[in-house]
Parts: sequence; C-alpha cells; structure tokens
Amino acid sequence: MPQRQETLMEPKMNNGNGHGHGCAIVNGRSRTNNCTSDEVIEWFEQVSQKGGSVQKEILSQILKQNHGAEYVKKWLGYHNIQEMDSSALESLFTSVVPISSHADFEPFIQRIADGDTNPLLTQQPITTLSLSSGTTEGRQKFVPFTRHSAQTTLQIFTLAAAYRSRIYPIREGGKILEFIYSSNTFKTKGGLTVGTATTHYYASEEFKIKQEQTKSFTCSPAEVISGGDYKQSTYCHLLLGLFFSDQVEFITSAFVYSIIQAFRSFQELWCEICNDIRSGSLSSRVKLPKMRKAVLEIISPNPILASKLENICKELELVDWFGLIPKLWPNAKYVYSIMTGSMLPYVTKLRHYANGLPLVSADYGSTESWIGVNVDPSLPPEKVTFAVVPTFSYFEFIPLYRHNKQEDYRSIVADDFIEDKPIPLSQVKAGQEYEIVLTTFTGLYRCRLGDVVEVAGFHNGTPKLNFVCRRKLILTVNIDKNTEKDLQLVVEKGSQLLKRAKKAELVDFTSYAHVSNEPGHYVIFWEIDGYAEDSLLEACCTEMDASFADHGYVVSRKTKSIGPLELCIVERGTFKKILDNFIANGAALSQFKTPRCTSNHGMLNILRACALKKFRSTAYNT
Repeated sequence: MPQRQETLMEPKMNNGNGHGHGCAIVNGRSRTNNCTSDEVIEWFEQVSQKGGSVQKEILSQILKQNHGAEYVKKWLGYHNIQEMDSSALESLFTSVVPISSHADFEPFIQRIADGDTNPLLTQQPITTLSLSSGTTEGRQKFVPFTRHSAQTTLQIFTLAAAYRSRIYPIREGGKILEFIYSSNTFKTKGGLTVGTATTHYYASEEFKIKQEQTKSFTCSPAEVISGGDYKQSTYCHLLLGLFFSDQVEFITSAFVYSIIQAFRSFQELWCEICNDIRSGSLSSRVKLPKMRKAVLEIISPNPILASKLENICKELELVDWFGLIPKLWPNAKYVYSIMTGSMLPYVTKLRHYANGLPLVSADYGSTESWIGVNVDPSLPPEKVTFAVVPTFSYFEFIPLYRHNKQEDYRSIVADDFIEDKPIPLSQVKAGQEYEIVLTTFTGLYRCRLGDVVEVAGFHNGTPKLNFVCRRKLILTVNIDKNTEKDLQLVVEKGSQLLKRAKKAELVDFTSYAHVSNEPGHYVIFWEIDGYAEDSLLEACCTEMDASFADHGYVVSRKTKSIGPLELCIVERGTFKKILDNFIANGAALSQFKTPRCTSNHGMLNILRACALKKFRSTAYNT
C-alpha cells in the first residue's frame, strides 16, 4: 500500500527545540492536540493572512496524495503532477478537470459501496460513507467519510471554541447540554459502514478529544447520543441537563431546530422529568435497555432540586415559557447552534426561550467539507459571517448574477442565476454572490456544493461569507423565480400580522408550486400555535402574496398567468409528523432541516392530510 504523503505546511508553531508545534498543518488539518486557545487562534491568524498561497498548497497536497486514483488519472494521468509546483498544478487542474456535481461521482461511490477496492477517488481505501440529510432533494446521497473528516471536525470545533472563549469564557470542567443524536448505521454490499457524518463523528476518538481540549463535557453518555430513538434520547438529554443544571455552561445542538423541538417537548414533559429527579428513577417512556442503564448510573434522588425546578416551571407556564433557558440553567453563558439559512425562522422562538442570553451561530460546513468558522461570535445570527478556513479543502467560487428585471423573461432558461467562470479564493470580491465549488481530501474534485454565499468582507486574506440560500430550491410556475431566502422574507412579513395580534405564533412552514391546474400558483403551509381568526389569516395570505418582489412573479400575477397565493393551515403536530417520516426513512434528527420548498410526495401527502383551512390572496384583484 502506498505510504501516505505528509507534507507539512507553514506556518507552524515552534516549541523551542526546532520541531514543529502540535498546531502544524498536515494534509489540510491542524494538529491541535495540546494547543492552547491562543495558539489555535494564532495559527488561524497566520494561515488566513496567506489564504491564496495556502489554497494552492492544499490543492497540491490533495492531487499528489491521490494521484493514483482513477478519477484523477482520467484527467491528469498524462501529466507528471508529482514534479509540478503548486501554482502550475493549480493552473493545470482548473483548465483540465471539469466542474462537476455529485451525480458525476455517484458511479464511483457506488462501486466503492459495492466493494471495489481499487483506488477510484482517493489513493487510500474508503471504508466509511456519510449520508447527506436528504431534506433538500428528497433523497439521501453517499459522501466519502475518512479520518480526515473527523479530524477537521475536531479542528473547527476547537478553533470556534477558542474564539468564543475570548468573549464568553466558561469554567473548565463544566457541562454542555448537547441535543445531539446519532442515527443507525448499516453495511453496504461491499461491507462499508454507512451513517450520517454526525454519527461517525460522535463515535470517533476526535469527539472524546474535543471534550478534553475544550474542557467541557456533555451531560449525556454515549448510550443516549447513539440510542437511535430521538424521542427517548431527547427525554434523557433534558433529564440529565436538568440534573446537572447548575453546572451547564452552554446549550448546543447541530441545528437550532433540535433545541426548539426539545424545549417544546419539555413543556409537556417537565412534571415527569421532575419526578424522575426527585426519586432518582427513569420514566417508562425510555425503553432502550442500554440507555436506561447508562442514565440510571448517573442520576440519584434529589428532592430539593426537583422542588426547585417544579416551582420554576410553574412560573414559566404563566409567561408562556419566556426565559426558560436562563431560569433553568442559571450559569449558561450562551446558546450555540447553526442558526442561518433555513434555521433562521426558529431564532424568534429561541430568543423567547433565551430572554437575552447570547445566541452564537455555529460554523459553516456540509457533509462534504467544513468551510468557515465564526470568528465574531458576538454577532447576532442575522449578521453572522464565516471566515473560510483555507486548509480544509480547495475552494473555488462561481460568480452568480441575478436576472435583470428588464430582460425578456420568456427567453430565460429555467435557472435561478446567471453564472460566470469559477475563480479561486484569492480573487473573490466583497458584495458579490457565489456558488461554492469543492475539491476535498475525501475524493471530490471541483464539485458544486449548491450553496449560494455572499462575500461580506475579509478576515486577513480569507473571505468572510454570508450564507444566502441553496441553489435550485426555487418556487417557480411561469417566469417567476423565488429562492428559499425570498420565501423566508415573505413568510416573515405575513407572520408579523400574527405577532401583532398576539393570539398565535408561527411554528413552522413550507411551500410548493401547484402546477397541475392552470394557472399555477404558490401554496404556503403554516402550522400555528394559538388561535387566529379567519379574517386575520386571509390578511396574512394577501400580505405574503403582495410581498414577493421577484419581477417575474409580479408581472405574472398582474397578467393572471400565476394564480392567487394559497395559504393552507395545518393541524398542530404536522411538522413533527414530517420529521418522524424523514427519520423513519433513515435521516437523523441532528441533520434534519424542514424543506422550505418541496415536491416530495410523502411530505405533501402528510401536509394535505393535515390541512384544516385554506385561504386565497386578494392581492392584485384590481
């Protein structure tokens, strides 16, 4: 088996005896073991100053490390890349290897899954595959997962914790209330282990190292995280989080959706949880033997704490659970989770629970690769940016331009943006929107990620990105094109009417383009908590219809080539059923994102079956 090439890349910190410090870079990852927070930040400050040159070296490492792989040889096999310098190799690579999508790699990944041990995408064998969430396209995709994947996860968690600790220092040895969940794994025909990327990470040595390095320890044992039943795991997370309530330093999850789900459940479960704390027992709703045993080994009877928590919960019920987090976890410094993109609508409810406690947006990545770190943790989720970590992968950026309003929309192909040629990280400009393209250590080459980002500025020599939306996730009937972000803005305007009435709140939403009848129209599904009169919901519907700013939509509505917007109110618990459906089909709660625009038949069937009322907009009636 070929020896793994390990090219050390400067800058590296020196420990005084001539040897590189543990924060050096090897194959695109930081050796952060035993590094202090200041050393980790110093490493990133140095690396980010030379983002362009670092990127060239990273690409060189990826290609030289995997030069014998079938996909690399297909495009670069006639070139002696081992002897080329990084600049020449970058120029060759971007001129010869085509821009690709995940579909281009699926045949190779399927061969790997079926047991082909030849070097297809990477020189080293791939023994583990990750599953993408599947909430975007309605189906999950295989993505190669290697030790490098776990190591970069450890690196970004360590780096992000270092920046957070400067603003929100926490006690060493404190607890973290983590709403994290592993999914079940399975074996492919060729014997490869398949599971979500988070499942692989929580089972890795790096997850244990992360707790030691950040000196913060999760409340829940591995048996709770890996239980496989998210309802039982959530109950235990809440129970243990409250059992250690005075020791919890911060609250976190992969996506903020998981935190909101947990606290909504807590509003119904608190009496039961307090009883368990009082007696040191565990509810019969937790049935998994390993989970029960692990939790019962931790808790013990604490009637004083139980009574204290009961009194707090009775007070919280009177104020609709406002300030739940600081009341129950008085020493928590912040809440940390992904809160951007499709998660942003849940931030309003989280602020209700947090009552001023800082909300820190977690870092930017995908199943394919980590991308950027939040170096400004004091910024609110709406303003957060992510500084690209140039050692994780080789990043390219496709410039994207919005369609001009004055164009003849009938001549536009069905696409959401006009594209330019890809450019390297060193050439991006502030204020411009791009789609990210990845070349990774795990075997993807010039692969479109599908994320639209805007360059908000720079951290030294690396761009700071705003996440805008997913590409291709658009509502379109005719010549109209509305992105996920456009939809979120419209729903926010409509839901403001609910807020002002102070009788109901929006729980969740999604949409689809109804085109089976002429003219087609948009349907937006709302689940609400509380009571709203029909006249108010009609006004919400009309407000949303009138708020779409896309020129193609406005013209089409005025000419009646798109019909009035339809608002469909669904019964309470509908989106929980959608979650359960996705999990039943192999997704994990830690990955779940409510699709904001869907054509998934299973999801639409649930929504239609749970419909209570329908309203049509009166905008554009005159």
